[in-house]
Amino acid sequence: QVLLAESGGGLVQAGGSLRLSCAASGNFLRFNTMGWYRHAPDKKREMVAIISRGGSTLYADSAKGRFSISGDNAKNTVYLQMNSLKPEDTAVYFCNSKGVWTTGVYYDLDFWGQGTQVTVSS
Repeated sequence: QVLLAESGGGLVQAGGSLRLSCAASGNFLRFNTMGWYRHAPDKKREMVAIISRGGSTLYADSAKGRFSISGDNAKNTVYLQMNSLKPEDTAVYFCNSKGVWTTGVYYDLDFWGQGTQVTVSS
């Protein structure tokens, strides 16, 4: 069982910043990757940023230059620093983990958090 708990969402004015956090808990050792996705009204869920256990990162074009993902492997926690926020960044942001290792066993599974609302006012 793996639980992902997000925090840090809220209401911010355009141009402002927010930092999202996601802490994983449960009976596991590590993930292959952790990341952030978002789902805005009337849009499909989209990837925002992903980080591998080795530190490699991948960003959506819309996030490049404004958002920064980082992780703490020891705490199985991932962060998303969002700067220069725009109204179009308004969405529910979900934490995701892919590929989970338990003691001696790998599972090709995805886990999702409950989501945290980010609202950017113009």
